[in-house]
Amino acid sequence: MKIHKEGYRIIVACAMAAILIAGVPAVCFGAGWVSGIAAVAALWAFSFVCYFFRAPSRMPVIGDKVILSAADGKVVVVEEVYEPEYLKARCIQVSVFMSIFNVHANYYPVSGTITYFRYHPGKYLVAWHPKSSEKNERTTVVVNHNGVPVLFRQIAGLLARRIVCYAKEGATVQQGSETGFIKFGSRVDIFLPLGTDIKVKEGDKVKATQTVIAKLA
Repeated sequence: MKIHKEGYRIIVACAMAAILIAGVPAVCFGAGWVSGIAAVAALWAFSFVCYFFRAPSRMPVIGDKVILSAADGKVVVVEEVYEPEYLKARCIQVSVFMSIFNVHANYYPVSGTITYFRYHPGKYLVAWHPKSSEKNERTTVVVNHNGVPVLFRQIAGLLARRIVCYAKEGATVQQGSETGFIKFGSRVDIFLPLGTDIKVKEGDKVKATQTVIAKLA
């Protein structure tokens, strides 16, 4: 298990803060229950931040018509919707909510060429809010997979204040390769053509690059 590069600065800052939190009471009060509680709290907070930015090594489940989950978490939406930004058509939306305990790296669900990328500043509604897909800070990426446009969004949540996306229009990407990272609680939406064979349902737990969420017709 390694630490994701997006966590380096935050982890260093947390380490410095932990040293201060543990050290100041020890200097002021000496070795006692106050300094002991401060040290345990500082160690717990530092350990959790390291855990949050973990980046497990995985071998993607590759398949030509296979749609992989782009994120770890729980499926919170499977429904037919109208996508107004790029597809401008009715399609199937599959949304995965990431809690603070999930891996927060995101991955390309299919291979192909990036035909569209946009960053949208916005609000910070809770990620499962129905309007978060339209109102929150988010990115939109479209990958052309053998002539089929697959659109997915990284969406900030109530605690997520930083979306990182490595997508660039015109780039060729591989299924299961990393597309970005969302810091502290968030959601990923994938929009697929009508007729796609959806393999998951609301409430299912999924893993990025490992869970097949759908198969194209």
